[in-house]
Amino acid sequence: MLSPSLAQEIAGDTSAVIGFNVLITDAEGMVIGSGDSSRVGSFHEASVEVIRTQEPATHNASQALRLRGVRPGVTLPLVTHGQAVGTVGITGTPAQVRRFGLLVKRQTEILLRESVMLRSRLLAERAAEKLLADIASYDPQVVEGDFLLFRAAELGFDLRLRRVAVAFEVTVAEPGSRRPGAPARDMALVRSELLRTVREVFADPQDIVATTAPGWIGVLHRLRTDRPTPSLVADCRRVADVIAAQSSLTARAGIGEPADSLGALHDSYQDACDALHLTARRTNGSPAHPTPRGASGAPVHLISGLRIHQVLAAVGQPARSRLLAVTAAGLRAQPDWPVLRDTITAWCEGGFNLVRAAEALHVHRNTVVYRMQKIEQLTGRPLRDHRTTMALYLACLSDQLGRAAETPGT
Repeated sequence: MLSPSLAQEIAGDTSAVIGFNVLITDAEGMVIGSGDSSRVGSFHEASVEVIRTQEPATHNASQALRLRGVRPGVTLPLVTHGQAVGTVGITGTPAQVRRFGLLVKRQTEILLRESVMLRSRLLAERAAEKLLADIASYDPQVVEGDFLLFRAAELGFDLRLRRVAVAFEVTVAEPGSRRPGAPARDMALVRSELLRTVREVFADPQDIVATTAPGWIGVLHRLRTDRPTPSLVADCRRVADVIAAQSSLTARAGIGEPADSLGALHDSYQDACDALHLTARRTNGSPAHPTPRGASGAPVHLISGLRIHQVLAAVGQPARSRLLAVTAAGLRAQPDWPVLRDTITAWCEGGFNLVRAAEALHVHRNTVVYRMQKIEQLTGRPLRDHRTTMALYLACLSDQLGRAAETPGT
C-alpha cells in the first residue's frame, strides 16, 4: 500500500525535477500526492479504468473535460506483485509528457517496493525484539512455553534447536580514547548499523538478533556440532572489532551456557547479561576475571569463568562486606591493596602456580614471591594453605564487585 506521506514526497520532488505536475492516486482513484497540493483528496476518474486494466491512458483537453478531476496528460498504473495499487499521472499535453511517463512510473514503483521492504523489515525487527524480551523474562508459571514456541515458529525460528545466548554492550568511547576529530556517536542513531554488523557475523537463518535497549544487542545463536565454543568466541571478537573500528564506539560481549530448552535458553540469556554486568567498569585483562582476547583486545566474557562472581553477587553487598572486613582488613589498610588483591586472585586463578601467576600479572616471578611474603606477614597465614587462600580470594572478588556496584552508571 502506498502511504499518502510517501506519495506526496514522490509527487512533489518529481514535479520539481521534470517541470510538469505529477499526481499519484490510491487503488480507489483518490489523489494522495500531487505537485499541486490543492488536488490532494480529490477523485481522479481516469485512474479507475487504468487500475482495472493495468494499462496506461492518455487524455487530451477535450477528453479530460468529460472526466471528473482529470486534466490533459498521461496516467499509468503502479503495479507491485502483479497488483495495481494506484496510478501516477503527469499533467500536460500527451505529446510533451508521454516521454516522462515510463520513467516516473518505474521510479515510483521502485520507491514503493523499498517502502514496503523497509516496513516489513521494521515489523520483523519489532517481532524479534518482542520474542527476545519474552524469552528474557520467561516464567513457566506465567507463560505457556508452547505459546512462545508457536510465536517463534511463526517468525521462522525453531526454539527447540540447541542455542546459546550472547549479549553485546556497545558504548561511546571516552573523549580521551577517541580518534582525533572523531565525533561522538548517539546509540539511537547507529542502532540499524549495529544490528547489521552483528547480523553479518551471526548470519544463520535461525540466529535471533535484536536490540534489547539502546546500546544492547541480544543474540540467540543456533549451535552447530561443527562450531565449538572457540569459534563462537572468535565471532564475538570479530563483531567487537568491527564496531570498535567505527569511530568513538567500543563493544563487549557476554556469552551464556548452551541451552536445549526454553527455560535453559532464558537462563543462558540472563547469564550472558550477568557476564557483562559482572565485568563492567573493570580493568581489561585483570586477573580477577580471565577474558579471552583477540589481537585487538576486544573483550569477550564467558559466564563459565564467572560463576563464583555470579554467586557472590547474588549473596548481596552486606554479606560480602562482612567477609571482606573479617578476612582482609589488614590488607585493605595497605596503600598497595589493589596490587595485593590482584596478586591473590592471580595466584588462585593460576592454580596456585607461581609461573602462571607472574604471567597473568605481567611481572617477574620474584615480584610475585615478594608480594606473597608480604601478604603472609600481614595475615599471619601461609598462602599455600588453600583454605585460607580461597577465603582471601573470595574477599578480593567481593571487593571488586563492591567497587563496580559503587561506580555510577554500572
